[in-house]
Amino acid sequence: MPFRLKDTLTEKDREKGLRAMMNDGLATQAMVIFTGGAFLVAFALKLGASNTVIGLLAAIPPLLQLLQIPAVYLVEKVKNRRAITVYASVLSRVFFLLITLIPFLFGYKAGLTFLAVFLVFNSAFSAISAASWNSWIRDIVPQKILGSYFSSRMRAATALGIFLSLAGALYIDLWKTNFGEVEIYGYSILFFLGFIAGMIGVYFLAVSPEPKMEMSEAADSFLKRIIKPFKDLNFRNLLVFSGAWSFAVSLAAPFFTVYMLKRLELNMSFVIGLSVLSQIMNFLFFRVWGRFSDRIGNKAVLGLNCPLFIFSILGWTFTTLPEKYFLTIPLLVIIHIVMGISLAGVNLASGNLGFKLAPRGEATAYLAARNIIFFIAAGIGPLLGGMFADFFAERELSWTLLWKSPAGEFVLPTLNLQQWDFFFMFSFVIGLYSIHKLASVRETGKIKDRVELGEFLFETRREVRSLSTAGGMRNMLAFPFVVSKKIKKKVKKKVRKVKSKRRKK
Repeated sequence: MPFRLKDTLTEKDREKGLRAMMNDGLATQAMVIFTGGAFLVAFALKLGASNTVIGLLAAIPPLLQLLQIPAVYLVEKVKNRRAITVYASVLSRVFFLLITLIPFLFGYKAGLTFLAVFLVFNSAFSAISAASWNSWIRDIVPQKILGSYFSSRMRAATALGIFLSLAGALYIDLWKTNFGEVEIYGYSILFFLGFIAGMIGVYFLAVSPEPKMEMSEAADSFLKRIIKPFKDLNFRNLLVFSGAWSFAVSLAAPFFTVYMLKRLELNMSFVIGLSVLSQIMNFLFFRVWGRFSDRIGNKAVLGLNCPLFIFSILGWTFTTLPEKYFLTIPLLVIIHIVMGISLAGVNLASGNLGFKLAPRGEATAYLAARNIIFFIAAGIGPLLGGMFADFFAERELSWTLLWKSPAGEFVLPTLNLQQWDFFFMFSFVIGLYSIHKLASVRETGKIKDRVELGEFLFETRREVRSLSTAGGMRNMLAFPFVVSKKIKKKVKKKVRKVKSKRRKK
């Protein structure tokens, strides 16, 4: 293969790899924004997708992550993770190029079928790419800056995503106003831009260096290596937490957009605006949680954020009583703020915890096992949700408080569950169970110190204050382009410390 391996990474190689992976993260974020989320759901609805089909489309990407099992075997046989990641990424993104052509080549009914088929192939090659990338990135990022690096990477991607989401929403509304009769073509153009961004990301993957894989000393068979993570008690506890959490979130999250577009009858710009609000909170808190995860541990960060996210899902059930009312919009704003804050911590800490508990030399199998459990649960959730959406459409559970007096009656509707509301409630209950299982996970490594509530509030105020100024907005715009320089400085500092210690010895 044309991608040569290095025996060890020099300081210059590591810096190059960190910059390339940062740039790939930005390009991939642009692809995800333009080709997924609310835009993909709206595209499917324009093709005539039912609730069941929406659930199926949401289930395809996570269920295809099962291919990470044979992908682990491929990685360990080929031992060239960069080549596998690049080739699989190219094939994955080519199938999304085909999705952009659906309105031009097929009718609406056939278009849904081809959308599902192309999404299957896109997700299949994406799973193969993910399995090799997870193992590869672990050997590039130094353990000591794991939290800060990934928080910076996610923060940079989120900053870019905020503006791309707004631009995409404004573009769709403008297209709808001027070309309403061919509105669906506007989504195809957006998907094509996502494809271009994805191919730019492939370039950065191709130029990133790769060290030779560290293999476990035990010459176990492939099957034993795959089973080993499930026999590791501590890692198995993490798998149970990941599976329960993933199922809880995926049962409700894929239907947030459908709920706002159909039940609440909000326009696309407002829906994307709420999404952007959530992304802004992500941007603000990635650095906060990244800093704290290195100090108090990833499990502690999860313990703070998982309950916040689960209660925000429960909050969706109160946005209608039983229809829209004066608190609907304020509740949606609060929910998206809380979801943005908590999801930043959950995404960062759960990924870092998996990296941390995976033994060196066996990271590919361990991380693949976690991803398999996570994505199976993430696939089953929306699939069940889509299948039962019509069933719950004819069911209703309400709880009303009634006060009667000689002067009249006072009626207070406190709870009203209809259709998607049932999913939100089920998601909340399962999420509570996942938090219970998190307590059984033991995080390895030293936890440096404690963080007081006052310190956390100070960090929060500082982040919000920095964004509220003109300079803060300017920094936010520049962040994706300068963050790799900061990472480079941190790596140089760490390398100098290691060299200094070696000289003393």
